[in-house]
Amino acid sequence: MSKALNYNYAFVFYDINEKRVNKVFKVCKKYLSHYQKSVFRGEITPSRLLSLKRDLEKVINKNEDFVCIIKLLNDNVFGEEVLGVKNETGEDLIL
Repeated sequence: MSKALNYNYAFVFYDINEKRVNKVFKVCKKYLSHYQKSVFRGEITPSRLLSLKRDLEKVINKNEDFVCIIKLLNDNVFGEEVLGVKNETGEDLIL
């Protein structure tokens, strides 16, 4: 029997129908830091990750929308390389 992993860091990126994009943005903003356009990331507890998924499922249309959640054990297990202008906070982007 395999041990369940407790993920503590996540990336979320999405491609959502315009009618629902603001709702998805608000849900993601509630749980993670806005990184760039339709990308969020940050530390998250396993229970909050479940809540995030549940809240997203309430607002998306699974036949039209795409949401990807990449789960990591912590923020030290990935390498990041940015090409071009790096937006440090992502907060000044207008959707």
